[in-house]
Amino acid sequence: MNFIQATRFWRHFTIAVLLLMTVAGCSEESPNLIKGQPMPGFILDRLESGSLDFPNALRGKVVAIRFWADWCPFCESEMKNIEPVYRQNQERGLVILAINVRQERKTAAAFIRKLNISYDVLLDRDGEVARRYGVIALPTTFIVDRQGNLHTRILGESTPELFRKIIEELL
Repeated sequence: MNFIQATRFWRHFTIAVLLLMTVAGCSEESPNLIKGQPMPGFILDRLESGSLDFPNALRGKVVAIRFWADWCPFCESEMKNIEPVYRQNQERGLVILAINVRQERKTAAAFIRKLNISYDVLLDRDGEVARRYGVIALPTTFIVDRQGNLHTRILGESTPELFRKIIEELL
């Protein structure tokens, strides 16, 4: 890594940390999401139109809930890299919910357009769902089993191989 790349990395890292402090909030205690326990429900607007009621609308599905923002240095590559896993497994019951945290619809839409992804994108405009899930870094992914219970939490960037392995355990 040369000097310019290192400088850019640390600038992005510093911005990410500061924004995550805003997302997570300093005054609230993080929830204790435990493997095997039901995930908190939410209703969020879809990027395109309508809304989604989790977990009610997705009972019986394996759901990956991914929290992201366009300033996150690892979100873009990971979102593109899990698209093939989604396409190969959506008929078997895989759903991916890419939840944008605290950004305007226009900002999220511009970012998503260049990724060419086909899974659902939701808007957590005020960061409330991210706070309820205890998100402290982006990307963060929660994998939920067919019964709506937490199976795995991935903090930070995941490889397509790891993502595929976890998903295939549940399908």
